[in-house]
Amino acid sequence: MHVMVLGAGLAGVTSAWYLNKAGFDVTVVERQSAPAMETSFANGGQISVSHPEPWANPSAPMTVLRWLGDDAAPLRFRPRADWRQWLWSAAFLRECLPWRTDRNTAAIAALARYSREQLQHLRDDSGIDYRHQKKGILHLFFGAREADEPLKRAKALAHLGIHAEACDQARCIAIEPALGQLPVAPTGALYAPDDESGDAHGFTVALTHALQTKGVTFRYDTTIEHIRHEGGRVTGVEVATTGGQTERLEANAYVICLGSYSPLVVAPLGEYLPVYPVKGYSVTLPVIDPTLCPEVSLTDEARRIVCSRFDDQFRVAGTAELNGYDLKIDAARCRNLLDWVGQNFPGATDLSAAEPWCGLRPSTPSNRPLIGKGKMINLYYNTGHGSLGWTLACGSAAALADLMSGTPPVPAFPFLAARFD
Repeated sequence: MHVMVLGAGLAGVTSAWYLNKAGFDVTVVERQSAPAMETSFANGGQISVSHPEPWANPSAPMTVLRWLGDDAAPLRFRPRADWRQWLWSAAFLRECLPWRTDRNTAAIAALARYSREQLQHLRDDSGIDYRHQKKGILHLFFGAREADEPLKRAKALAHLGIHAEACDQARCIAIEPALGQLPVAPTGALYAPDDESGDAHGFTVALTHALQTKGVTFRYDTTIEHIRHEGGRVTGVEVATTGGQTERLEANAYVICLGSYSPLVVAPLGEYLPVYPVKGYSVTLPVIDPTLCPEVSLTDEARRIVCSRFDDQFRVAGTAELNGYDLKIDAARCRNLLDWVGQNFPGATDLSAAEPWCGLRPSTPSNRPLIGKGKMINLYYNTGHGSLGWTLACGSAAALADLMSGTPPVPAFPFLAARFD
């Protein structure tokens, strides 16, 4: 069976890997000239199984209100004349109900645990290198009111089958010596030793090369214009190449892995996807003193900033903007990230050589990605992973391949459909 995967980011390339492994003939279509050039290009690098709680939780509404009007706040809401933005926002508020948050957290945790296992198996099977670290993730808490939070989080994660330990200041420095230079010491931390980090772009590129040796076809510089359908079935995809030529591509089944653009592409089919872009920023810096730069991936819980070390590079990411499909880089947002590095790890990196980036996280109100079959008989989805795209990539793709093969997927997760018809 020939499957066409639309999109060559993390979701698309991992989908191609597991579909190829399941015996499908796979073609990947991508509008950029190479894989992972958009949302998967420069994310924070964390495989953060220890952070399954969605953005939509009981404390979120008051937090968002407190941040309104503050351009330096971790979350910035830019109202637009866009019904999708307002519909998504209303659904987000509904997902903040306690019982919905608990349901969503359990589902995300199950998929995240499975995904980390799948990533480890994929790494062993493929032998690819993506500058990964198996040093865990430290979640740092500051302020007296946060002092008890690590222990609470550790207990909650244990109920979800995720190991983490509450740490005092001395334990933090033992895990990551670079924390000894912080101007303000954390009041506590949560250490998840089984979590990982790695370069998502490097991973996707390396996996693409491995797939090409297995006969998977990649069509770059190919923009999707229309999805044609008839009788409840997709019959082909009309695409445009950089030369201005149009072409119709056909397969037996199609998988949408187009990130934030997924709902726009399938809307003419009568499908509504509750996915909206949330813009995130990162800066990548050269390391000039390895002894001062953290190797363990860190999360500043108060600032919503994460960082990961990739050999001689240091990636710092954070902030969120609900601002439609705007991809302009706000220099002030990047400056906030650079200030965080300069204040906490002075002398570790060359701040003047920072490479700024922003990307659109395809977010659902619940933070649960959309995986499985939609209304069309032969159309599937693997999209809507939000800020957990790297964490959930391999598990989502493996589960999708199971669904399309008629095999019940492993994790306890609300997939869209049971099997290919």
